[in-house]
Amino acid sequence: MTSSNAHGPPESRDVKGLHVVLVEDSWHVGFGLKNLLLAWGVDVAGPVATAADAERLISKHEPDLAIVDLNLRGGEAAYDLIDRLHEQGVRVIVMTGYSQVQLAPGKAAAILHKPFGDEQLLAALHRVTKGAT
Repeated sequence: MTSSNAHGPPESRDVKGLHVVLVEDSWHVGFGLKNLLLAWGVDVAGPVATAADAERLISKHEPDLAIVDLNLRGGEAAYDLIDRLHEQGVRVIVMTGYSQVQLAPGKAAAILHKPFGDEQLLAALHRVTKGAT
C-alpha cells in the first residue's frame, strides 16, 4: 500500500461512514490501512489476524464490507472466512500477494494485489459499495 495524500482524495468523501471489518495479519499493513480508512471517514473494526478473531468482530460490528487478506497468521487461509462472509451477505475485498486467486466466482467483490496504492483501494471501495451506501 502506498499513500499519495495524507488527507485522501476528494472522492474519499463517498466512503465516509462505511462500516468495515479489516482482517490482516501484518501489523504494519493492517494499521496503515486502518489509518488511511479512518482518514477517509470509514468506521474500521480491526485489524485482526485470524478468522476466529474476525468472526468475533463481525458478531459485534455489523459491517457493510470486509477487507480480508487471503493469508492470515500461522499460514491460515481465509477461504472459509470469505465463504461465511459471503453467506451472511457481507461483501468482501480480498487482498493478496499472489497473482492467481482461487475463489469461486462472486465470492469476492474485488481483489487487490499487493502492493496497491490508496487510489486502487478507493476505487475498489467505490465498486463494492456503489448503490449500497
